[in-house]
Amino acid sequence: MNRIGFYIAGVLLVLMLLFSTVFVVDQRQFAVVYALGEIKEVVTEPGLKFKMPPPFQNVVFLDRRIQTLDSPETRPIFTAEKKSLVIDWLIKWQITDARQFILNNGVDIRNVENRLSPIVQAAFNEEVTKRTVQQMLATDRERVMQGVRSRLTDEAKSFGIDIVDVRIKRVDFSANITDSIYRRMESERKRVANELRSTGAAEGEKIRADADRQREVIVAEAYRDAQKVQGEGDARASALFADSFGRDPQFAAFYRSLSAYRSAFRGKSDVMVVDPNSEFFRAMRGGSAPATAPAKK
Repeated sequence: MNRIGFYIAGVLLVLMLLFSTVFVVDQRQFAVVYALGEIKEVVTEPGLKFKMPPPFQNVVFLDRRIQTLDSPETRPIFTAEKKSLVIDWLIKWQITDARQFILNNGVDIRNVENRLSPIVQAAFNEEVTKRTVQQMLATDRERVMQGVRSRLTDEAKSFGIDIVDVRIKRVDFSANITDSIYRRMESERKRVANELRSTGAAEGEKIRADADRQREVIVAEAYRDAQKVQGEGDARASALFADSFGRDPQFAAFYRSLSAYRSAFRGKSDVMVVDPNSEFFRAMRGGSAPATAPAKK
């Protein structure tokens, strides 16, 4: 049994040594082989690879995919007219020389990002200070990105990386300038609104005055037409009355008596003292002679 255990332990030891000499390189990685603390080889081809067992050799892997670095903070940058702008940017970078990358930054990607951020910010400062706000907002954004990329090319080689792309995500005024611009825009909008209100009020008064004038004209014309119609009606009524009275004198006397009664008994509180057999009540008694109204008391 002791001999079998010894064989099993020997086989396991051999397997462990065998596995320690084999490593797999992914197509998305660089494999850096260290020998006694020094870089012996950089493996770029994917597949199954061999090395000496530790501690003679060990392997470190680096990501060869494209990385993204965003602006860590938004610092104001002054333009050619001394206006303060805040620019958010990002860069795309990729490891091209694993040996140079490790010599300058170690194996942690965060180290190169911490060193690269101020360099990118300085490149943007140099490009922005040569341009106006109008150029930054409208016409020269692409030129700024190209200029920053060209400035970073040499610096990137010393880091063992390549700058794939540079992009500006946002260009805005700093907080204090944004507030002043907002206040200026607000006052301008208020001025325009007041002008529009004044213009509207003047137009409203003009429309109301014109409407009042037209109303007066319409009312006057209507009154004139009404008086005309009324006059024509009164004339026709007088002609009809005259014709009727001429044809029937008794009817005329009766109509005048009714008019006298209407005038005499107009108010409920009127009091009359008159003889019922007087001439005034002849029409009520069936007579046809004209009646005259007595005086009220």
